[in-house]
Amino acid sequence: MARPTMGKLSFEAYPLRPVPGAPAPPVAAHLPVFIYGTAWKKEHTADLVHQAISSGFRAIDTAAQPKHYREDLVGEGVRRAIREGIVRREDLHIQTKFTSVNGQSPNNMPYDPSTSITQQVHASIASSLHNLRTNDSTPKPQGSDKGTSEDSYIDVLLLHSPLPTMSQTLEAWTAAETYVPHRIRNLGISNTTLPILRELSSLVRVPPAVVQNRFYVATQFDVPLREFCREQRAGIVYQSFWTLTANPELLRSRPVGELAEWAGVSREQALYCLVLGLGRTTVLNGTTDRGRMWGDLAALGAVERVAGEKPKVWEEVLEEFRGLVGDSVAL
Repeated sequence: MARPTMGKLSFEAYPLRPVPGAPAPPVAAHLPVFIYGTAWKKEHTADLVHQAISSGFRAIDTAAQPKHYREDLVGEGVRRAIREGIVRREDLHIQTKFTSVNGQSPNNMPYDPSTSITQQVHASIASSLHNLRTNDSTPKPQGSDKGTSEDSYIDVLLLHSPLPTMSQTLEAWTAAETYVPHRIRNLGISNTTLPILRELSSLVRVPPAVVQNRFYVATQFDVPLREFCREQRAGIVYQSFWTLTANPELLRSRPVGELAEWAGVSREQALYCLVLGLGRTTVLNGTTDRGRMWGDLAALGAVERVAGEKPKVWEEVLEEFRGLVGDSVAL
């Protein structure tokens, strides 16, 4: 496969698949390259989401999984930012997840685990639409009523992982499809393998627009999977998580150090930018430090400027980085 043509480096948002029939006002289905991750933020979630939006983040990731996320407080942080005029809802990309029973705490889940997978998906989505509403006065939904939280919508709903069988995965996906495009703009999947992604994509009415996976050596950095994503019509956006935590060797690598020095950014920021440079890739960023929120976003512009001034240097550094993660072999 030919390597993607490199023009002027730009860390702009990626367009997602068009959503024909979406209600007015038209929503620009674009996914910013940095997505603010809200896992494990606990009672600080609302304040951190508000800080992230104030700092310039325009994409938020959460999940209907009380075990690790406070989706309700994500919504509170978003509503606070909207009330203060910092942002409009249509300027944000907000994504959440349906988490199956195996990923939930037995004593705290957003649905009745004794019901069917279809009913679980409906109840989980109803809960998410309520949590992520823009109107504070919207009453809490009862059961799995799709008509609740009329003002709210979800930009992308992901399956948090494939279910134990493809039949179960398809049941969950089919239930989620009934909300597209009016309440949910696009669908995606997390923690998946290439065989499952390929089979799922061939069987569903609404194909995946997003794949969110750990980016690390244990999966050979998902090289074949990311190639599959690029090959799909309209493309699938790959979302990298654990980008820093799981990759201390990459963080210490020569291309990361060289880019950090040339662009005047930290090694962490250089690694983020090199991962983004792989193409049609976004990164979850869960920093709790306000200064790093500003700094990470500013680093995108700093690397863009260096790449514009010294395109050959950028290409050489990126080529070496591609070699480290195996892309040069696949491409």
